[in-house]
Amino acid sequence: MTKRKAPDIVVGRLPMYLRMLNQLIDEARQTTSSQELGERLGISAAQIRKDLSYFGGFGKYGAGYDVAYLRDQLRRILHLEQVWPVALVGAGDLGHALTNYHGFSQRGFEIAAVFDNDSQRIGQMMGGLKVLDVDEMEQFIHKHNIKIAIIAVPVVAAQVVADKLVAAGVIGLLNYAPVPLKVPDYVTVQNIDPVARLQHMAFYVGQKAKSESAAT
Repeated sequence: MTKRKAPDIVVGRLPMYLRMLNQLIDEARQTTSSQELGERLGISAAQIRKDLSYFGGFGKYGAGYDVAYLRDQLRRILHLEQVWPVALVGAGDLGHALTNYHGFSQRGFEIAAVFDNDSQRIGQMMGGLKVLDVDEMEQFIHKHNIKIAIIAVPVVAAQVVADKLVAAGVIGLLNYAPVPLKVPDYVTVQNIDPVARLQHMAFYVGQKAKSESAAT
């Protein structure tokens, strides 16, 4: 039987399932069910079962899921059996926050180097790492076989940085710059724009506030 290809939206939910399974392990839980996972995550049990079915059968009818086993299987599916070294480009305020965030190392990623083109930042320490000149980036990435990078630079520099990273062999980009990047088809880009998400949320908050105001 030909294995179905999981839609990107399904892959995007796997980290949520993984996070919840880790939480259950912290609670010393050994088994769970799609019903419980759904209630905790606000997703239907049927959706969870459907999502997991793209990757195989992980539970037993009437017995649910073995928490540790399902956790390990999701880590394997997401290629998180290893720790991925990550290059961070941009040593500004956002870069400082990212290098001091300890959640990366707990979830399969480690910032291996920080790069910037500002002479006042180069040589400074950030999260235990010395900020390197962006001119050293390509050689460093090749030497350490880095495949993932975070772009935390101003909009005007984002595409240039992306081009350099791709040329150096990076095939996964986490982009904090609020601008679409043009990259080859084989490069995966995830965009994070907190302001755009806030603006999205403001639409609904504003509607609710206006409705409440009209009712008083």
